[in-house]
Order: sequence, then C-alpha cells, then structure tokens
Amino acid sequence: MSATISLKIALALKMNSLIDAQTAPKRVALHTLGCRLNFSETGSIASGFEQRGYEVVPFGERADVVFINTCTVTDGADSSCRNLIRKAHTSSPEGKIVVAGCYAQMDAPRIAKMQGVDLVLGTTEKYKVFDYLGEADSDQIHIDKTAHFYGAATSTAEGHTRAFLKIQDGCNYVCSFCIIPQARGRSRAISVEAALDEAKKVLDQGFKEIVLTGVNIGEYERSSGERLPDLVAKLVELDGLERLRLSSVEPNTLSDELLDVFASTNKFMPHFHIPMQSGNNEILKQMRRKYDVDFYRKTIEKIMTRFPDAGIGADIIVGFPGEGDEQFMDTYNLAKELALTHFHVFPFSKRKNTTAAKMEDHIQHGVKKERVRSLIALGEAKLSIFAEDQIGSVANVLYERRGKSGAWEGYTPNYVRVFTQSPLDLKNKIVKTQIVSSQNGKTVGELL
Repeated sequence: MSATISLKIALALKMNSLIDAQTAPKRVALHTLGCRLNFSETGSIASGFEQRGYEVVPFGERADVVFINTCTVTDGADSSCRNLIRKAHTSSPEGKIVVAGCYAQMDAPRIAKMQGVDLVLGTTEKYKVFDYLGEADSDQIHIDKTAHFYGAATSTAEGHTRAFLKIQDGCNYVCSFCIIPQARGRSRAISVEAALDEAKKVLDQGFKEIVLTGVNIGEYERSSGERLPDLVAKLVELDGLERLRLSSVEPNTLSDELLDVFASTNKFMPHFHIPMQSGNNEILKQMRRKYDVDFYRKTIEKIMTRFPDAGIGADIIVGFPGEGDEQFMDTYNLAKELALTHFHVFPFSKRKNTTAAKMEDHIQHGVKKERVRSLIALGEAKLSIFAEDQIGSVANVLYERRGKSGAWEGYTPNYVRVFTQSPLDLKNKIVKTQIVSSQNGKTVGELL
C-alpha cells in the first residue's frame, strides 16, 4: 500500500470520527446527594436533558455535562460534594461541571474556585440550567432566591423504580441546628390539582409507587391552602398507582385524620419516617423542636395502633451542644424503647449562621463519633429483629434491581429490604414473596 493511499485512509477515518462526534448525542451524568426531595428534583432535570437530546450516562463516565445536586445538612455532606466535583473533573475534564442545590446556595464562591466548575446554581436557579448552559460568557454563579414553587418528580431517565413526587419546598421552622431554611427559603407547596397532574405523568412512565416528598410536608396546608388528607385521598384513586408512601414528616404535623386516610386504603405502605432528633426534653427545647418526648412517644404509639407491622425510621442528632452522657442515654433509651426500625444517625455539625453553632459547650469529635457508633449498632440490632419477625410471612415486594450477587433486591410494604434469586426479569414488578430467612442483615425471600 502506497504512502498516498495510507494517508487518504487515515484522513477518511479522522473525518468519519469527527462526523460521528458531531452526530452522536451529547452525554450528561448526574449525581444526587441528600434527601428524597433532591432525588425528585434531579429526576425532573434529567428528563429535561433527555428532552433536549442528551444521553444520560452513569456518573463517572465521560460526559459533556456533569450535573451535581448537592446537600449541605452537615459538614460531611459539604465534603462529599467537593469530592464529587473532583471526581467529575477527572472523568470529564472537557465537560461542563454544574454544581447546584443547597450547598451551592450556601457556599457558592468556594465552589466556583474549584477546578473544572463552570456553573454554580442555587436551589431555585438549578431549574434554569438549560438557559445558563446555552448562554455564552454567562456569569458563573446564580443563587437568587424566589418564592416560586418548582415542581419535580423522579423520571425513568435515572433508572429509578420508586417515583419521588415533590409537593412542598422550604421551611418556616427555626430549629437551632438547621441550615435548610437558609438554603431553600420559606415554605411553599404545589396545589392538589397540579400534584395530581404530576402524579399522572409519573404513572404514565410506568412507575407503580410514589413517595410524596418535601422539606416539611406536614406544613402542606399552611403553604398551599389545601389539605394533605384530601391530596392523599385523591392520589390513591388514580389508576396505575399501586403503592403510596410519605417521606419524612414532623411528629407535630402527623394528624389523626391523615393517619385515618392512610388506614382507609391498601395502597398506602405502612412505612413512616418521623424525626426524633433527641430523647431529652432539655435538648429538644434547645433545638427549638415543636414537641417533647411524651408527644413523640404518643405519636409513635398512635402509628402502631393503626399499623402494627409498620416500619418507622427516625433522624437522630447526637452531640448537640451541652448534651452530656445522661442526655445522650435518654436518647439511646427512647430509641431502644420505641418501635423504631430504621435509624438515621448524625453527629451534630456546626452550620453557618445557625443559633446552635454559636452555643457553648460543644461536644468533642471523639465523643460524638462514639455516640454515633453506639446508636448505629442499636439501630442495626433493632432492624435485624424487625426483619427476623417477618420470617414465614408473605409480602408484596416491589423489586428494583439485580444486585452484584445476582439476586433481585426490593422492598416490602414496611420497608424491609429483600433479596430473591430468580431468572425472571423482576425490575419494577410487584411480586408475592415469602420471607424465608433473615440473618447478618440480609433478608431472603422466595417467589410464590
């Protein structure tokens, strides 16, 4: 083969490669940190990218755009965000990196200085990402707050099986440790009619389960002027909806009427998340929580009266300023006493411009770490007992994915994670499953 022919072939291959690059769809990778509310918002944004011709690829693969939806509830969340930015720049050095959400809202200048970051978008500006990506020489930071409610829901673009539907945003509470009202603004909510429209769109995508999310969804009525029990009652009437869950709800907002609506339908899944934060009245008062220990105890009891098999999660903060050994043991003993099954334990973290950050008697890191370890161990033991109690029972499990072990993974109505071996494709299918064993944190089921 002559040198001339070889040169022509090389030029042709290069031209074909350029043409392929120009015609191939742009790629976007998305990553979400934090709460279910963030996942619902990332889902809507992922759909927006798909509608504009982007291919959604796993985070860590090369992408033209990397979108990171951040959390700032703790120092650890902030650190995780920065690590993700570095990973994004490594995997997509030529791509545009967009950092959005709560951490972006609260610490935009620091984020903007990180290598590879092209856009920093706050909690409301992230919905305008497509406008900013299309602008030439636009400003790097956009963190304006508005009172507008941006609806959001999980989409199939990210491969989820349960759909998170955002019905509320922001918070009017002033808990002394919490930075979220600063990041997300005051409470606002979607109307019942708009929520039903969004739910129908979700169900049309093939989702069978919807999880209602928000920062403080118990404040839905004050924010929307409409009643949460009415919204739930209308949602469960929708064709295609087989399972409904509620995300975290403050104990002081969980009314008897709402529980009665839940109990009136077999579509509601007996799984709750009721933040506890502390089991000591003095600490709860310093936290500016809107309940005391007795009220919290009665809230859990009235849930169990209606849903005796319920799984109940709780957020718990340890190491709050001034929390001595006695106050911590109050928390430990209350968590042990109550029918809590899923613990979410956090060490107290100083958040900028919060009242708690300015308090005295801050707890040493080592003490907080040990208390976290102690409560996590208790939570694991209680969840293990809860799962073992299910052995021999039959549950409708919504299977989500096939894990690395080859077993299908899914959740029972009361949120026990089940592993099942099957050659069938079980993704997004609800299947009667008998729980046959549970040990070492792994619950095994067999299809019926």
